[in-house]
Amino acid sequence: MLVAVVGLTSDLEAEETGVTVPGFSGGDKTTLDLPADQLAMLDQARATGKPIVLVAMNGSPINLAWAKENTGAILEAWYPGEVGGLAAANILTGRTNPSGRLPLTFYRSVADLPPFGDYAMEGRTYRYFTGTPVYPFGHGLSYTRFGYGPLTVAPTRGGAENGLRVTTRITNTGDRPGEEVAQLYLNFPGRPGAPRVALRGFQRVALRPGESRSVTFDLSPRDLSSVAVDGTRSVAPGSYRVTVGGGQPGTGAPGQTATFTARQSPVLPK
Repeated sequence: MLVAVVGLTSDLEAEETGVTVPGFSGGDKTTLDLPADQLAMLDQARATGKPIVLVAMNGSPINLAWAKENTGAILEAWYPGEVGGLAAANILTGRTNPSGRLPLTFYRSVADLPPFGDYAMEGRTYRYFTGTPVYPFGHGLSYTRFGYGPLTVAPTRGGAENGLRVTTRITNTGDRPGEEVAQLYLNFPGRPGAPRVALRGFQRVALRPGESRSVTFDLSPRDLSSVAVDGTRSVAPGSYRVTVGGGQPGTGAPGQTATFTARQSPVLPK
Protein backbone atom coordinates (compact mmCIF):
# COMPACT_ATOMS: atom_id res chain seq x y z
CA MET A 1 0.00 0.00 0.00
CA LEU A 2 1.13 3.55 -0.77
CA VAL A 3 0.24 6.55 1.41
CA ALA A 4 0.28 9.69 -0.74
CA VAL A 5 0.32 12.98 1.15
CA VAL A 6 -0.78 15.89 -1.03
CA GLY A 7 -2.32 19.31 -0.66
CA LEU A 8 -1.56 23.00 -0.36
CA THR A 9 0.10 25.37 2.07
CA SER A 10 -0.92 28.57 3.80
CA ASP A 11 1.64 30.38 1.65
CA LEU A 12 -0.72 29.77 -1.26
CA GLU A 13 -4.07 29.77 0.55
CA ALA A 14 -4.11 33.27 1.99
CA GLU A 15 -5.59 36.57 0.96
CA GLU A 16 -3.38 38.96 -1.04
CA THR A 17 -0.29 36.77 -0.88
CA GLY A 18 1.32 38.31 -3.91
CA VAL A 19 2.10 34.77 -5.12
CA THR A 20 1.25 34.04 -8.75
CA VAL A 21 1.78 30.42 -9.76
CA PRO A 22 -0.35 28.00 -11.79
CA GLY A 23 -3.64 27.67 -9.95
CA PHE A 24 -3.20 30.77 -7.79
CA SER A 25 -3.21 34.48 -8.43
CA GLY A 26 -2.42 36.70 -5.46
CA GLY A 27 -4.13 34.32 -3.04
CA ASP A 28 -7.14 33.70 -5.27
CA LYS A 29 -7.67 30.21 -6.61
CA THR A 30 -7.97 29.84 -10.36
CA THR A 31 -8.50 26.07 -10.15
CA LEU A 32 -9.50 23.49 -7.57
CA ASP A 33 -7.05 20.92 -8.93
CA LEU A 34 -3.96 19.88 -7.04
CA PRO A 35 -0.65 21.28 -8.31
CA ALA A 36 0.55 19.62 -11.51
CA ASP A 37 3.60 17.99 -9.92
CA GLN A 38 1.39 16.32 -7.30
CA LEU A 39 -1.00 15.04 -9.97
CA ALA A 40 1.98 13.61 -11.87
CA MET A 41 3.19 11.92 -8.68
CA LEU A 42 -0.24 10.36 -8.16
CA ASP A 43 -0.27 9.03 -11.72
CA GLN A 44 3.10 7.40 -11.08
CA ALA A 45 1.78 5.91 -7.84
CA ARG A 46 -1.22 4.46 -9.64
CA ALA A 47 1.06 2.96 -12.29
CA THR A 48 2.70 0.78 -9.63
CA GLY A 49 -0.56 -1.12 -9.23
CA LYS A 50 -0.42 -0.84 -5.45
CA PRO A 51 -3.44 0.36 -3.44
CA ILE A 52 -3.26 4.07 -2.64
CA VAL A 53 -4.44 5.89 0.47
CA LEU A 54 -4.50 9.65 -0.01
CA VAL A 55 -3.97 12.12 2.85
CA ALA A 56 -4.97 15.68 1.93
CA MET A 57 -3.60 18.69 3.80
CA ASN A 58 -5.30 21.91 2.78
CA GLY A 59 -7.32 24.78 4.15
CA SER A 60 -9.98 25.00 1.46
CA PRO A 61 -11.80 22.60 -0.88
CA ILE A 62 -9.77 20.85 -3.58
CA ASN A 63 -10.90 18.67 -6.46
CA LEU A 64 -10.77 15.11 -5.13
CA ALA A 65 -12.45 13.52 -8.16
CA TRP A 66 -9.27 11.67 -9.22
CA ALA A 67 -8.70 10.40 -5.69
CA LYS A 68 -12.32 9.28 -5.35
CA GLU A 69 -11.97 7.12 -8.47
CA ASN A 70 -8.40 5.86 -8.02
CA THR A 71 -7.66 5.44 -4.32
CA GLY A 72 -8.87 3.06 -1.65
CA ALA A 73 -9.37 5.76 0.97
CA ILE A 74 -9.10 9.52 1.46
CA LEU A 75 -8.26 11.20 4.76
CA GLU A 76 -8.92 14.94 4.86
CA ALA A 77 -6.37 16.17 7.41
CA TRP A 78 -6.65 19.95 6.78
CA TYR A 79 -3.67 21.71 8.46
CA PRO A 80 -3.28 19.29 11.35
CA GLY A 81 -0.44 20.80 13.40
CA GLU A 82 2.57 19.15 15.02
CA VAL A 83 0.80 15.94 16.07
CA GLY A 84 -1.04 15.64 12.77
CA GLY A 85 1.12 12.76 11.62
CA LEU A 86 0.26 10.74 14.72
CA ALA A 87 -3.45 11.57 14.39
CA ALA A 88 -3.47 10.50 10.74
CA ALA A 89 -1.58 7.29 11.53
CA ASN A 90 -4.04 6.42 14.28
CA ILE A 91 -6.95 6.77 11.85
CA LEU A 92 -5.28 4.90 8.99
CA THR A 93 -4.31 1.99 11.23
CA GLY A 94 -7.75 1.79 12.84
CA ARG A 95 -6.66 2.80 16.32
CA THR A 96 -8.96 5.82 16.10
CA ASN A 97 -12.44 5.53 14.60
CA PRO A 98 -12.99 8.71 12.53
CA SER A 99 -16.16 10.74 12.95
CA GLY A 100 -15.41 14.10 11.34
CA ARG A 101 -17.75 15.76 8.83
CA LEU A 102 -16.90 18.14 6.00
CA PRO A 103 -17.72 21.77 6.91
CA LEU A 104 -17.46 22.74 3.23
CA THR A 105 -18.62 21.44 -0.13
CA PHE A 106 -15.88 19.85 -2.23
CA TYR A 107 -16.63 20.84 -5.82
CA ARG A 108 -15.12 19.41 -8.99
CA SER A 109 -14.26 22.71 -10.66
CA VAL A 110 -14.46 26.47 -10.29
CA ALA A 111 -16.69 26.27 -13.37
CA ASP A 112 -19.35 24.76 -11.08
CA LEU A 113 -19.54 28.04 -9.17
CA PRO A 114 -20.80 31.50 -10.17
CA PRO A 115 -18.24 34.31 -10.49
CA PHE A 116 -17.25 35.66 -7.09
CA GLY A 117 -17.82 39.19 -8.31
CA ASP A 118 -21.52 38.33 -8.17
CA TYR A 119 -22.71 38.37 -4.55
CA ALA A 120 -26.02 36.62 -5.21
CA MET A 121 -26.44 33.34 -3.33
CA GLU A 122 -27.75 31.33 -6.28
CA GLY A 123 -25.46 28.36 -6.86
CA ARG A 124 -23.36 29.04 -3.76
CA THR A 125 -22.69 26.79 -0.76
CA TYR A 126 -24.49 23.53 -0.11
CA ARG A 127 -27.71 25.46 0.58
CA TYR A 128 -28.13 26.74 -2.98
CA PHE A 129 -25.85 24.49 -5.06
CA THR A 130 -27.84 22.29 -7.44
CA GLY A 131 -24.95 20.44 -9.10
CA THR A 132 -23.25 17.23 -8.02
CA PRO A 133 -20.22 17.81 -5.79
CA VAL A 134 -17.35 15.37 -5.44
CA TYR A 135 -18.08 15.29 -1.69
CA PRO A 136 -21.01 17.15 -0.12
CA PHE A 137 -21.04 19.37 2.93
CA GLY A 138 -21.58 17.15 5.99
CA HIS A 139 -19.97 14.04 4.46
CA GLY A 140 -17.88 11.72 6.61
CA LEU A 141 -17.30 8.02 7.17
CA SER A 142 -16.73 5.68 10.11
CA TYR A 143 -15.31 2.21 10.65
CA THR A 144 -18.70 1.22 12.04
CA ARG A 145 -22.27 1.69 10.79
CA PHE A 146 -25.29 3.52 12.19
CA GLY A 147 -29.02 3.12 11.67
CA TYR A 148 -31.83 5.58 12.34
CA GLY A 149 -35.34 4.94 13.63
CA PRO A 150 -38.42 6.79 12.34
CA LEU A 151 -38.72 10.50 13.10
CA THR A 152 -41.29 11.92 15.48
CA VAL A 153 -42.18 15.52 14.59
CA ALA A 154 -44.39 17.40 17.03
CA PRO A 155 -45.26 21.11 17.34
CA THR A 156 -44.01 22.46 20.64
CA ARG A 157 -46.96 24.84 21.03
CA GLY A 158 -49.76 25.56 18.61
CA GLY A 159 -48.88 25.10 14.96
CA ALA A 160 -45.55 24.02 13.51
CA GLU A 161 -44.69 27.63 12.62
CA ASN A 162 -44.27 28.24 16.38
CA GLY A 163 -41.58 25.59 16.77
CA LEU A 164 -41.01 21.84 16.52
CA ARG A 165 -39.54 18.99 18.50
CA VAL A 166 -37.92 16.30 16.33
CA THR A 167 -36.91 12.98 17.87
CA THR A 168 -35.29 9.86 16.46
CA ARG A 169 -33.26 6.89 17.66
CA ILE A 170 -29.74 6.03 16.53
CA THR A 171 -28.24 2.55 16.74
CA ASN A 172 -24.66 1.45 16.21
CA THR A 173 -25.25 -1.51 13.90
CA GLY A 174 -21.54 -2.25 13.41
CA ASP A 175 -19.05 -4.24 15.42
CA ARG A 176 -16.92 -1.52 17.03
CA PRO A 177 -17.51 1.61 19.11
CA GLY A 178 -17.92 4.86 17.21
CA GLU A 179 -19.32 8.36 17.21
CA GLU A 180 -22.09 9.46 14.87
CA VAL A 181 -22.78 13.09 14.00
CA ALA A 182 -26.55 13.26 13.57
CA GLN A 183 -27.40 16.19 11.31
CA LEU A 184 -30.83 17.77 10.93
CA TYR A 185 -31.64 19.33 7.55
CA LEU A 186 -34.71 21.20 6.34
CA ASN A 187 -36.10 21.37 2.82
CA PHE A 188 -38.36 24.39 2.37
CA PRO A 189 -41.53 25.14 0.39
CA GLY A 190 -40.97 26.72 -3.00
CA ARG A 191 -40.28 30.37 -2.25
CA PRO A 192 -38.00 32.76 -4.15
CA GLY A 193 -34.79 33.17 -2.16
CA ALA A 194 -35.34 30.15 0.09
CA PRO A 195 -32.42 27.70 0.29
CA ARG A 196 -32.62 24.29 -1.35
CA VAL A 197 -31.68 22.69 1.97
CA ALA A 198 -30.27 23.99 5.25
CA LEU A 199 -28.58 22.44 8.27
CA ARG A 200 -30.54 23.36 11.39
CA GLY A 201 -28.84 21.27 14.07
CA PHE A 202 -26.39 18.48 14.82
CA GLN A 203 -25.45 16.24 17.73
CA ARG A 204 -22.46 13.95 18.27
CA VAL A 205 -23.40 10.62 19.83
CA ALA A 206 -20.94 7.95 21.05
CA LEU A 207 -22.32 4.42 20.86
CA ARG A 208 -21.00 0.94 21.60
CA PRO A 209 -21.81 -1.89 19.15
CA GLY A 210 -25.53 -2.61 19.35
CA GLU A 211 -26.22 0.39 21.58
CA SER A 212 -29.10 2.77 20.78
CA ARG A 213 -29.87 6.27 21.96
CA SER A 214 -32.62 8.78 21.34
CA VAL A 215 -31.74 12.27 20.14
CA THR A 216 -34.03 15.29 20.20
CA PHE A 217 -33.82 18.56 18.30
CA ASP A 218 -35.89 21.59 19.28
CA LEU A 219 -36.44 23.96 16.36
CA SER A 220 -37.47 27.55 16.96
CA PRO A 221 -39.47 29.67 14.49
CA ARG A 222 -36.18 31.21 13.39
CA ASP A 223 -34.79 27.73 12.66
CA LEU A 224 -37.80 27.13 10.40
CA SER A 225 -37.66 30.54 8.74
CA SER A 226 -36.23 31.73 5.46
CA VAL A 227 -35.64 35.16 3.95
CA ALA A 228 -37.83 36.42 1.12
CA VAL A 229 -36.47 38.44 -1.79
CA ASP A 230 -37.61 41.66 -0.09
CA GLY A 231 -35.36 40.87 2.89
CA THR A 232 -38.08 39.93 5.36
CA ARG A 233 -37.65 36.79 7.45
CA SER A 234 -40.58 34.54 8.33
CA VAL A 235 -41.77 30.95 8.33
CA ALA A 236 -43.14 30.47 4.83
CA PRO A 237 -46.45 28.62 4.52
CA GLY A 238 -46.44 25.17 2.99
CA SER A 239 -44.96 21.70 3.26
CA TYR A 240 -41.49 21.12 4.74
CA ARG A 241 -39.29 18.05 4.81
CA VAL A 242 -37.06 17.36 7.81
CA THR A 243 -34.24 14.80 7.66
CA VAL A 244 -32.03 13.54 10.47
CA GLY A 245 -29.07 11.41 9.41
CA GLY A 246 -25.35 11.05 8.96
CA GLY A 247 -25.23 13.54 6.09
CA GLN A 248 -27.33 15.54 3.69
CA PRO A 249 -30.55 13.97 2.38
CA GLY A 250 -30.17 12.42 -1.04
CA THR A 251 -26.45 11.68 -0.66
CA GLY A 252 -26.72 8.06 0.45
CA ALA A 253 -26.07 8.80 4.11
CA PRO A 254 -28.20 6.82 6.58
CA GLY A 255 -31.14 8.75 7.98
CA GLN A 256 -34.87 9.22 8.24
CA THR A 257 -37.22 11.82 6.76
CA ALA A 258 -40.62 13.21 7.73
CA THR A 259 -42.81 16.05 6.50
CA PHE A 260 -44.85 18.73 8.23
CA THR A 261 -46.93 21.72 7.21
CA ALA A 262 -46.62 25.23 8.59
CA ARG A 263 -48.73 28.37 8.31
CA GLN A 264 -47.27 31.78 7.53
CA SER A 265 -45.67 33.30 10.61
CA PRO A 266 -45.36 36.97 11.45
CA VAL A 267 -42.23 38.70 10.22
CA LEU A 268 -39.30 37.73 12.45
CA PRO A 269 -36.44 40.00 13.55
CA LYS A 270 -33.47 40.01 11.20
